[in-house]
Amino acid sequence: MTTPPNANLDHSLQINAFIPYMRHVTQCESSLRELNLMWRLIEASAKMNCPQEARALLPMMAATRQGFEKLELDLVQSMVEQSVAGVMAGLATRARHVIDTLVRNLYERTADVGFLATDEELCRFVAGLAGPDADSVRARLQAYRSKYTVYDAILLLDPQGRVLAQTDADSSITRSLNPLIARTLQSKSHVESFGVTDLRPGHGQTLTYSHRMFHPVTGEVTAVLCLVFDFEGEMLGIFQPRSVQAAAQIALLTDADGIVLASSDTHWIGLGQHLPLHQGGAFSTFLHAGRTYLVQTAASQGYQGYPGPEGWKALVMTPVEQAFSDRDALQHHTSPQVAHGLLTHARRFCPPLHAIVTAADTIRRVVWNGQVMTAGKQKDSDRLQAVLEQIGETGTRTNEVFSQSISTLYDTVIATALHDNMLLSQLLVNLLDRNLYERANDCRWWALAPQWPQLLAAASNRTETAQQVQRANRTLTHIHQLYTVYSQIFVYDASGRILACSQWGANVEESEHPLLGMQIEAQILAQVQLLPSPQAYYVTPWACCAQDLNNDGLPSYAYHAAIRSPQGQVLGGIGLVFHAQRELHAMLHGATPVHQQSLPTRVLYLNRSGRVMASTDPAHAVNSHMDLPPGLLKLACGQSWAGATEHAGQYCIMAATAGTGYREFKRSDGYREDILAVAIQSFGVVQPDASAPVLRRTLTLASSEHKQGAQEMATFFVEADLMALDAACVLEALPASTIAPVSANRLPFCVGTLARHSQGAVAGYVWVFDLCALLKARPSRITAQSQVIVIQHSGRKLGLLVGDLQGVACFAPEQIIDPPAMAGAGMLVDKLVKANQGQLLVQRLNAANLLQVLQKTVSA
Repeated sequence: MTTPPNANLDHSLQINAFIPYMRHVTQCESSLRELNLMWRLIEASAKMNCPQEARALLPMMAATRQGFEKLELDLVQSMVEQSVAGVMAGLATRARHVIDTLVRNLYERTADVGFLATDEELCRFVAGLAGPDADSVRARLQAYRSKYTVYDAILLLDPQGRVLAQTDADSSITRSLNPLIARTLQSKSHVESFGVTDLRPGHGQTLTYSHRMFHPVTGEVTAVLCLVFDFEGEMLGIFQPRSVQAAAQIALLTDADGIVLASSDTHWIGLGQHLPLHQGGAFSTFLHAGRTYLVQTAASQGYQGYPGPEGWKALVMTPVEQAFSDRDALQHHTSPQVAHGLLTHARRFCPPLHAIVTAADTIRRVVWNGQVMTAGKQKDSDRLQAVLEQIGETGTRTNEVFSQSISTLYDTVIATALHDNMLLSQLLVNLLDRNLYERANDCRWWALAPQWPQLLAAASNRTETAQQVQRANRTLTHIHQLYTVYSQIFVYDASGRILACSQWGANVEESEHPLLGMQIEAQILAQVQLLPSPQAYYVTPWACCAQDLNNDGLPSYAYHAAIRSPQGQVLGGIGLVFHAQRELHAMLHGATPVHQQSLPTRVLYLNRSGRVMASTDPAHAVNSHMDLPPGLLKLACGQSWAGATEHAGQYCIMAATAGTGYREFKRSDGYREDILAVAIQSFGVVQPDASAPVLRRTLTLASSEHKQGAQEMATFFVEADLMALDAACVLEALPASTIAPVSANRLPFCVGTLARHSQGAVAGYVWVFDLCALLKARPSRITAQSQVIVIQHSGRKLGLLVGDLQGVACFAPEQIIDPPAMAGAGMLVDKLVKANQGQLLVQRLNAANLLQVLQKTVSA
């Protein structure tokens, strides 16, 4: 996962300040320092005790020590930086989720207040015209609040602030002096107010949406409608932690001046406190009440043209001593093969990790070369032998520590990607559940409009007038202009005949709209007629909707509610076709991080059968079926999963969350339609046998004691086969990346030339031959681990392209046997070595025969 540019840690970051809180870093640092000390002691011992015998070794040991010092510094710094960057990215993601979720919710409120302010019965009541009395109006407001449960209270005020009606029967307020009344009377649109208000005495700071109301006949301003939002309850729901990391964080909402408006933990950071704001993902810390916090802030990006309350920001902070615990908890979902495969793409998703892997490979090669250089010298000096034994033991320990340290850094990087993608999937299902909650509310409330029973009663006798239909069309069009998430809104009678529909965006005469006169499907009509109360609604299955005339055959949901007579008889219904493809894609695109370039995240909505409902991935079109890891489609509601896996030929970080509903929607209202959000971040193409390099490095080759007849061999890999050459004929190993493909096609098995250096200058060139092509008749796949072994025999030198290096080991005579049915002077593999107590076979190549075969191919 690439870290956002402006989330990178400043180089002045005091690394040591964070190390005490990172157990994995302290363990790694301790192991590296111990190894560094060991190499220094070996080098010092060789200089003091056997300087002449060890003169060929000293450059190798110096190179190892220097490489170690740099690697130790780079590893520790990268671990700290990646850990802090991962925590900061998680804080930034959650902060963005908090503000985005809130703004999307408040956007719906701006539409609600504008629509309810035009309600016919309410407008007649505040104008003093004949119509509903105060009790009926109060009941109507209560019916609205029972459907839109996000409101704490609803009030109707006259221009002087006197309360005409309200939903809270226990409230003693009869008149308000709040300045929002004057502001609303002068405003042509809704007014958003936040603060302590006499509209809700004793309730602290409230968020209120108000709109002026007009006289139905004269058009003059007659009243103010106030919808008091359940701000405290909504923020508690948004702040609710859904992971171990989130539980250790404090989420806050602040105004433009950094004053806390809402807090997930008021005992630690209360309302009204002032906090510094750090925007743009910049690294920042904050000292509060004796604890140091890491902090991230996010501002609203707006939604559907609505910017959100001016200056409001979300701020998420976590104590530094808790920030780095459980960062690797999600790694349990990653198989070793996938983990190894991801590591092959480290250059792409974490350049520091790739650089460290490369540096570790370089040191391994230096150690291997040192072991080769000392082969056969054990008899020269007892003191030198002790040094060589220490080099061998420390070299083995070095490989182990490198592997563990790189694995730790890798786990940190991948855990961050897993965590971020899981957060993204949680946000997506949360946004969708909240959005569809509003749709279920809309259809039930709009079904209560008083003009529908009149229209449907006339329609039952086929006596509806053109004026009635036009008026109904205008009402539906007005609604549609306020609530643009719908493709179509329509009203139908008890027989299922559509009588009126929205004309918004229509290109035909009002009376010629193609929906007018269309029949609702019989099964939908039957479901609507069975709805038990005004609180009930019906949602069609996810499928193409016949009333969606511009859907291009794509599926959607349609929300239906029954229209009833005053006695409760079902007269017909109202249908709202959700513009699913547009709205779902807007949610997916709006929630996806925009900073990702090299590793973009693709997001999808799926149903329980794995059918794609919406997608930002061209490879998964709407209505297609997506293959997913086993069990993912069976996630329990509200449960999340994240893991590294192979998908569509790529190594991917995949995360999914199953929706859990919102408030009563899909929880207690009888409706269930589970939807999953899936996030997929691709890291690179699946590599064949990607685990081989890691498995090779963890292989330990037991070495026998140096006794009469024992042979020292330099071992290496050709694909998965462990092979060996007599160490005496091996000069050195060099990285395959330095091969120059000069005239390679002129010689069989030749892949180019390679320069050898001595004291910083080119000392000569050797031809390089592909050992895999020679032995197995297929070319090698050159990777970052590929090496060239330079051998010498009878004065001739050449290079052999191999897969990876293993080590130098001494084998007793009884371990070395002839290959069955393969004995012969001309055979390339002339011996087999039974290593590790016979559990591992090593193939020894005959250098003389190898050179002879290659000489013949060159001559031919």
